[in-house]
Amino acid sequence: MRTHKDQQPTAWFAATLMVVFIAICATDAVAGVSQDSSAALTPVQLKIERQRARLSSVEEEERRDAVSQLGAMHHPDAARVAVSALKDPSPSVRATAASSILDLPDEESAANLIPLLSDKDEFVRREAAYALGKTRSRSAVASLIERLLTDKQDGVRGAAAVALGDIADASAVSTLAAVLSSQVVLTGSKKNSKSKKEQNPFVLRAAAHSLGQIGNRDAVPALIAALQNEKTEDDVRRESAGALGLIGDPSSIPALRLAVTAPDPYLSKAAHEAIQAILKLKS
Repeated sequence: MRTHKDQQPTAWFAATLMVVFIAICATDAVAGVSQDSSAALTPVQLKIERQRARLSSVEEEERRDAVSQLGAMHHPDAARVAVSALKDPSPSVRATAASSILDLPDEESAANLIPLLSDKDEFVRREAAYALGKTRSRSAVASLIERLLTDKQDGVRGAAAVALGDIADASAVSTLAAVLSSQVVLTGSKKNSKSKKEQNPFVLRAAAHSLGQIGNRDAVPALIAALQNEKTEDDVRRESAGALGLIGDPSSIPALRLAVTAPDPYLSKAAHEAIQAILKLKS
């Protein structure tokens, strides 16, 4: 006959087996829930979640690539995940995120991008300006004008001018024309601003081109002045001629005819094509 002491090891072993069995069942249940959750996601959602996880990487390049991959999906949900990267400590990640959120509604994209125009990094400000142009959001015009007039970096001012042309809001015409014709840009803070001539050819070209994109006749005097100024870079004069052709105001034809005789063959061609475009519009 077995005593109580003989039964103790058997009872302990049975209890241990029960604990192990319960643990295995619980693990299987959790795994099943996880698999069910993954199975419930669409292929696109799975891709998005993989990139979301990579945004937490300590490696800057992995985070930047994750943001790039999210942008390449061209999906609003992916773009919304990329928004968090606009505050990443790395400038390259923030700059990449600027173009990766453009599949959000335009106004939502613009609202997220406008603060980046004040970023301490030049590259980030520039990419934010270009991205804002692609939103076509008028809510960005005032902030872009401020960048055009105050940013110390040529690339940022040029990007702001390009973006204003992409948005094509007439309220930017007077500023773009002032930059082109009087060649004045303000630098520094609003309190301690000082004026200097805009001399960067890229900024001037962008201003002329954007005036043509907007197509407002108020820009014609500034464009004619730039076209006729022989001290102006030839490529700026070419852009001015092209812009006059896009606007289509017949009053610019005399200045364009003079430009046809310019020694620069590309300027001559641009002026000729602008005249033809204006005459075509008249007919």
